[in-house]
Amino acid sequence: MTHNTPLSPRPLSHLSEVHRRVTTTALLRSHGVTAAELNEQCRPGGPWQLLLPGVTLLHPGPPTSEERLHAALMYAAKEPAPAATPGVPTQPSADSPHRPVYADAMVTGLAALTLHGFTSTPALLSLEHIDVLVPRLRRLRSAGYVHVVRTSDMPAPRQVTGLPVAPVPRALADAVAGLTDAAVVRRLLTEAVRAGHCEPAAVVRELTRAELLTRPHVVGAVDSLLAEGRAVAEGRLYRMVREHGLPDPVWNVDLRLAGGPHLGGVDAYWPEQAVAVELDTRAPRQEEDAMWSEYGRKREHLERLGITVVHITPKKLRESLGQQAAVVRTALMAAADREPAAHVVVLPR
Repeated sequence: MTHNTPLSPRPLSHLSEVHRRVTTTALLRSHGVTAAELNEQCRPGGPWQLLLPGVTLLHPGPPTSEERLHAALMYAAKEPAPAATPGVPTQPSADSPHRPVYADAMVTGLAALTLHGFTSTPALLSLEHIDVLVPRLRRLRSAGYVHVVRTSDMPAPRQVTGLPVAPVPRALADAVAGLTDAAVVRRLLTEAVRAGHCEPAAVVRELTRAELLTRPHVVGAVDSLLAEGRAVAEGRLYRMVREHGLPDPVWNVDLRLAGGPHLGGVDAYWPEQAVAVELDTRAPRQEEDAMWSEYGRKREHLERLGITVVHITPKKLRESLGQQAAVVRTALMAAADREPAAHVVVLPR
């Protein structure tokens, strides 16, 4: 055997394909590779390479994007410690024999957004760093191309191409934390809503939790995000009426008592049935309680006048358009059984 011939440890056939190309030094040791043999194989020009501390790439060429991601998670994941018989390699779990399991670690930031299908993020191989989210109390440092992001509130990961990935709102917040270009931040937030990845409220909630709304370039991007979110929700509301055969309402109007006070604006109104639809596009900011009180007062006032108010969130429109159409249809049909509503003046908004 020459110095360039890779070692042949105990068979790795039970491992996933990616684990046969990138694996931990601990697993190699469990398969009979000594520290001296590992150092020899990972020497400059050798057949293997140490990609990250404790993580080995089992070929000499540059790592693929898949290999970089798995290596990052191998480095950051909490090592499982199952009971093992000396000399017998630990087998993968029976319910997932070919998929690596990464405990207490998930991809976040720009890499996660790319995995979620964002088009405004860089290609995975062009990313200088891959952000990995871990619990705050983990004793782990950033190393190589892995940037460790700590949190006291680990979200439930999404499985994307077999990898644990942070949900879009959390990944956005972690990405924005490292960005200073207002245009880039605006593009990311806009795509999140326009492409249907998540709702504006969820994004703003995560940005607030990360204390990013004090940054001027983030505040400006959030204002664009909320405007985009309202436009998308209004588009879905128009589609609901058209595709589910509802009668045409008057759109985006203000209601006022004849000769009396202003009652507030609604997104859709059916004058003959006295039914109004109001989109809840509030963002969860500090003034949320005050805004909710305003919503509640307006709704109570309208309903005292005999006007039925159907309250719909953008999330409900995105996830259950037909169900929301049924709610509106029921309100329209029930109008015939109600006392006539007070006469109101309808004005364009």
